[in-house]
Amino acid sequence: MKREFSIDKIRNIGIVAHIDAGKTTTTERILFYTGRTYKIGEVHDGTAIMDWMPQEQERGITITAACTTCFWHDCRINIIDTPGHVDFTIEVERSLKILDGAVVLFDGVNGVEPQSETVWRQADRYGVPRICFVNKMDRPAASLVETVKQIHDRLGANAAAVQLPYGTEDNFMGMVDLIEEKLYLFDDSTGKEYKKLDVPEDMKDRVKEAKDKLVEHLAEADDEAMSFFVEGKIPPKDIIKKAIRRAVVANKFVPVFCGTAFKNKGVQPLLDAVCEYLPSPLDRGMVKGTDPNTEQYEERKVGDDTPFCALCFKVASDPYVGKLNFVRVYSGILASGSYIYNASKRERERVTKIVLMHANKQEIVEKVSTGDICALVGLKDTKTGDTLCDDKQPIILEAMHFPEPVISQSIEPKTKSDQEKLGMSLRKLMDEDPSFRVKYNNETGQTIISGMGQLHLDIIVDRLSREFSVASTVGQPQVAYKETLTKKVISTGKFIQQSGGRGQYGHCVLEIMPQEDPGAGVTFEDKLKGGVIPREFVPAVKNGVMAAAKTGILAGYPVIDAAVTLIDGSYHDVDSSELAFQMAGSIAFSDGLRQASCILLEPIMNMEVVVPEEFMGPIIGDLNSRRAKIISLGQRANARIIHCHVPLAEIFNYATIIRSLTQGRATYSMEPSFYHEVPSHIAQKIKERGTTTQRFGK
Repeated sequence: MKREFSIDKIRNIGIVAHIDAGKTTTTERILFYTGRTYKIGEVHDGTAIMDWMPQEQERGITITAACTTCFWHDCRINIIDTPGHVDFTIEVERSLKILDGAVVLFDGVNGVEPQSETVWRQADRYGVPRICFVNKMDRPAASLVETVKQIHDRLGANAAAVQLPYGTEDNFMGMVDLIEEKLYLFDDSTGKEYKKLDVPEDMKDRVKEAKDKLVEHLAEADDEAMSFFVEGKIPPKDIIKKAIRRAVVANKFVPVFCGTAFKNKGVQPLLDAVCEYLPSPLDRGMVKGTDPNTEQYEERKVGDDTPFCALCFKVASDPYVGKLNFVRVYSGILASGSYIYNASKRERERVTKIVLMHANKQEIVEKVSTGDICALVGLKDTKTGDTLCDDKQPIILEAMHFPEPVISQSIEPKTKSDQEKLGMSLRKLMDEDPSFRVKYNNETGQTIISGMGQLHLDIIVDRLSREFSVASTVGQPQVAYKETLTKKVISTGKFIQQSGGRGQYGHCVLEIMPQEDPGAGVTFEDKLKGGVIPREFVPAVKNGVMAAAKTGILAGYPVIDAAVTLIDGSYHDVDSSELAFQMAGSIAFSDGLRQASCILLEPIMNMEVVVPEEFMGPIIGDLNSRRAKIISLGQRANARIIHCHVPLAEIFNYATIIRSLTQGRATYSMEPSFYHEVPSHIAQKIKERGTTTQRFGK
């Protein structure tokens, strides 16, 4: 069967930007102008096609990346509309992994915002070619020139405007194309019709200056443009367009367009640019991966006549068909009903149905080919990041990067009937979202959910209630404090009970001292001499010690780093038993702790903060207020690196705090490092809370 669109006419693009830059609004206009929808959906009305989740419509933000397909001129454009909020950065990450190009939106007033920097770095990581669209040019103080300057300074990109705005604020009427040297005048309220006119006389000098600057930046990226620039000539428009395409595909140049999506101006020229300048799957070159059998590097030609190869970049739950695996096809053809090989899991899977997605709506197709983005139904074990391929010629594609969670909360089911459903529902949500993690903390007895921010976890809890009908309560996770001793003691434990029949008798003497090496835990050694206690009762003493070590004497936290030695004791021929010696061991250990000047310990995290220079002062001041110990200060590119040790109890919800202190421009990572003594005034408060809510296992 002949394919409808040749591979060189396919554009797989993403719309990426900082939150509220107008991504979904722009996508809705694209769908309208390409004839995919008959009516323009609006984010503020909750009628946007791409924001289909109830949580998205209520909050007016994009939460999950939505796919759709539209057609412009002779090209097929597969679009992924991504979230802008930093809490849902995984959606941008996995979208950019499988896209051939991206349209990066900027707010004409705010320019390069914090999340703009994040998505730009993500695009750099995967080498995704970009074009830029400066949106909201009808707003007061909007500036194309300033935004392009920020793209240079903050993002380090070789960018130049290919359009100039015509009019400002409410009088913004269109834009002048520097290559065509034509004015695009939008005077239709829906923006469907626009006129191409000659450049107004009062703009000709500005246009010439801007065009010279365009050729200058283009010359840095393309040899043919350079030859014209050296001779002081302006290349013909067809030469400029070809040079822009080569430079964009090679990731050496970024053309910048402008308009206002909400006012329906400038979207069609942007669509023209997508078709003209962004790469097709063929332009992206060979498929790169490794052979799972030999683990050798392998390349595969892009085309329908090569073995099938695809990457699963997203998993979603559908109430009607079950699990949907979103895949990008890199080579070959896949037909519905066929078997494929999951090279990552080394398992065969059967595809029962193939669907093309339009937001949350599905269009069933019989087959998909190279360059297509679709969803597969019927896969059992395939997860995000898995490679699907021909089992005769397997390949594993490069894995995608998953960010580590930065915020945690405890979660509990409200009723017993919710308990089983909670575990199952959390597993499904983890399958969908690799940046969401669930773990059970044995030390505090809590189920801990972790994510990219407070909003991320709020949405998870909301989805548990709406989609899975699970009622739950969330709270701050407890800190896993520990207790330890600071001096050596000798302690005696006796357990004697007399009743009408056989009694109980157990007697042991323990030497208890701090461990020489922190982190060694609680150890037990037998140094009895002369058979004062029969050998069969020694394990019972050890069991009593270990049971008592689970609950300390200060606030009920586990005891660590204690070296226990059994040095003496006695027994009764008739009344001694394992139970009696277990109780004696427990009593001796607990009494010994009361004499050993015990202290509370808290977990200390090893943390690295990456912060722009101008926010160094507030961040260091805040860290000092959190009892952090600054280890070192360093430099990385245009950012400062702070390496410190900080108590875990002081940095719950730190992701929210660091964003507010730095306008969202700082990031941090941390991992558990060691335990350290809690300051006395804080230890006193912990003891005063008692052992009811803080006690181990509660």
